[in-house]
Amino acid sequence: MIEALKNAFRLPDLRNKLLYTLLILVVYQFAAHVPVPGVNRDALQALFNSEGAGLVNVLNLLSGGAVSNFSVMANGVYPFITAQIIIQLLTPIIPQLEEIQREPGGQEKLNQYTYYLAIPMAALQAWGQINIFTSLAGGEQIVAGFGSDPFITLSTIITMTAGTMFAIWLGNLITEDGIGQGLSVIIFSGIVARVPYNLGRLVLNSPNALFNLAVFVALTVITVIVIVVVQEGVRRIPVQYGKRVRGRKIYGGGSTFVPLRVNTAGMIPLIFAQSIMAFPAVIVSLFPKGPVGDAITNAFGSQQGFTYWFLYFLLVVGFTYFYTDVMIQNQKLSENLQRQGGFIPGLRPGKRTQDFITHVVRRITLVGALFLGMVAVLPGVVQGLNTLFFPATAGDFGSNPALVISSAGLIIVVGVVIDTMRQLEAQLVMRNYDAFMR
Repeated sequence: MIEALKNAFRLPDLRNKLLYTLLILVVYQFAAHVPVPGVNRDALQALFNSEGAGLVNVLNLLSGGAVSNFSVMANGVYPFITAQIIIQLLTPIIPQLEEIQREPGGQEKLNQYTYYLAIPMAALQAWGQINIFTSLAGGEQIVAGFGSDPFITLSTIITMTAGTMFAIWLGNLITEDGIGQGLSVIIFSGIVARVPYNLGRLVLNSPNALFNLAVFVALTVITVIVIVVVQEGVRRIPVQYGKRVRGRKIYGGGSTFVPLRVNTAGMIPLIFAQSIMAFPAVIVSLFPKGPVGDAITNAFGSQQGFTYWFLYFLLVVGFTYFYTDVMIQNQKLSENLQRQGGFIPGLRPGKRTQDFITHVVRRITLVGALFLGMVAVLPGVVQGLNTLFFPATAGDFGSNPALVISSAGLIIVVGVVIDTMRQLEAQLVMRNYDAFMR
């Protein structure tokens, strides 16, 4: 692998792609440290040290520390990801969108709609994020004058929305001229950039430093192995192609397989479930404060308690099935096989083939859904064990080894590394070098 990396840097065009990607990531990290004007740093720091800092710490990790500075990039690229999910879910439901998808160049038009939708999603996330943080900070404003001064409120939302679109643009630059899938690499860089600080906080500021460090190493190794096994796991459905006779020649007649992934949905259910869990706190933040609102904010904004983690587990499992079904329906595997002259042995083409594929996918998705659900609640389980064995650290998320790299963060990191390695392998194989991942 080291030799293959050396070979990659010996090739001028591939070296330029790698250096260009690194340059874009450096630009992103600089922008992630540009704060929104008027940020109350004392209130922000107090929020990170409070017992209700669970959601804040997760958002900070996934944004690469942009939330801790309350940077113009504090939203990250998640509004765009949310917009992508919404468009994907609406496409099979709305006939007009489905027709657009089938047209030549239809996918580009849907991507354009996604960019348009990302703008209001970024504005809504900026509004909700500031209000949730203010509620978790005990009513002390994170951005001075936000909500009371229309000019400050509007300028802050516009600034954070512009930061999101700038991050999306940087991701597109990586996709076009760099290595890897741009938005995923942007998220990956943010997670990795925050790990040294979180690890230092885990070791230096905790009375159980050695225990937490050992738990972190064990959790990381075991989780990465399980993620790789599940993410790469597939069920192969055999496909036979009929023979066609043209003149004196026989075409086709070969056999192949359709790989159905155990985890087709990737980490999308985690993002979607987390958004739903934060939604009640966002809604409550729009109304005057009261005991009911405070209870909802503490329950859904602090990421603590059995009820929160149990609901989170159920949502992740449910969204895994839902999103997988939508993805399979959009792929139209049965229709494509029939068009290409292929069939699954023992099954009629058409509806029976589609029903069989759906049945198989739902069975293997059970493993993927339970896997995602358990990975999602891992921080809660570790926090519960910490509370049981070390009551003095109860509620301190800085002492939670599972949050040095969150469960969703690990899935992103492993997925991006595998995808980037494959792209480098493809580039090297085209130039007659040995396979990169061998």
